[in-house]
Amino acid sequence: MKSIKIIGLGIVMFLSQQITAQEKENQNWSSNRPDGHAPISVMADHYHGKGGWMFSYRLMNMNMESLLSGKDAISNTDAHDAGYMVTPLKMPMQMHMFGTMYAPSDRITLLAMASVVKNDMDLQMRMASGMIVPFSTSSSGFGDIKLGMIYKFINKNKQSLHGNITFSLPTGSITETDVTPMSSPNEALLPYPMQIGSGTFDTNLGITYLGQKEQVSWGSQLTTTLRFGKNSDDYALGNKLSFNNWFAVKAKDWLSFSARLEGKFVNKIRGTNSNLMPMMVTTADTDNSGGTYMNGGLGFNLLAPKGTFKDLRLGFEYTTPLYRKPNGIQLKNKETITVGLQYAL
Repeated sequence: MKSIKIIGLGIVMFLSQQITAQEKENQNWSSNRPDGHAPISVMADHYHGKGGWMFSYRLMNMNMESLLSGKDAISNTDAHDAGYMVTPLKMPMQMHMFGTMYAPSDRITLLAMASVVKNDMDLQMRMASGMIVPFSTSSSGFGDIKLGMIYKFINKNKQSLHGNITFSLPTGSITETDVTPMSSPNEALLPYPMQIGSGTFDTNLGITYLGQKEQVSWGSQLTTTLRFGKNSDDYALGNKLSFNNWFAVKAKDWLSFSARLEGKFVNKIRGTNSNLMPMMVTTADTDNSGGTYMNGGLGFNLLAPKGTFKDLRLGFEYTTPLYRKPNGIQLKNKETITVGLQYAL
């Protein structure tokens, strides 16, 4: 009889522990729902439990077209009259991003990211005679590699707080060249926006707050990119500060919709590449770099909750500028479309 009581007590204790663990799990913020990840454009937005892996792929297409001088639209003729022989018309950019995440503990998630970048730019040159000569340049290659860590501070009451630190290695080229009307038949060094990497060892710091209710979720993320020193061509791209806020609605167990607001502040390029002529083209003048921007995004996440493709996610986001104030004369940022796949193990 005594042994039966002991066994019964053991069963009760085991069941109570299971219930307590389940209640705790239900009180935690969870990534196992379609809105458990931020809009696909946001990086380092979540972490994993001990032993968890995730592999991701993103395709980002960004378009820039026509010119701004500060907040004001200007024509290419105006830019030529400001003293520039060459002015850009448009620049589509495409980036393929590959990522891996692994959690050696419940607190720490390690991450690695690599990218392949393709830039195209259409420009025009005004000759001394006034004749306009259009031409195009392009560059492509592997971008800078990023290695980092996410650290979970808090996860309770359906709220979470984590920080991240990422180091960027200067593996992307800063020596891209192409043929221009001025250099033909030889190739000339392309200006700053057409280079693939930064050429510097950069540090990205961020902190992310997440919250959930039964049918909705939200998040805020503050990140900064700091570039130390200058690269081999004696310049450094501008430091960046970004503030992201998003809100999502879980429509189904496999579908959520999101809205995002981003503020971004980018400093001017520090230093100059002596091989570039600032008054030849607007993109070679470091005064025409950096600025203040606000973007809005709408998107959705699809999650396979079970079956053969369990834990496979598809994310989509369309982003458009709401406010633009670049420094100097720059191409106008237009729409950005990001599509991505994420698979967790």
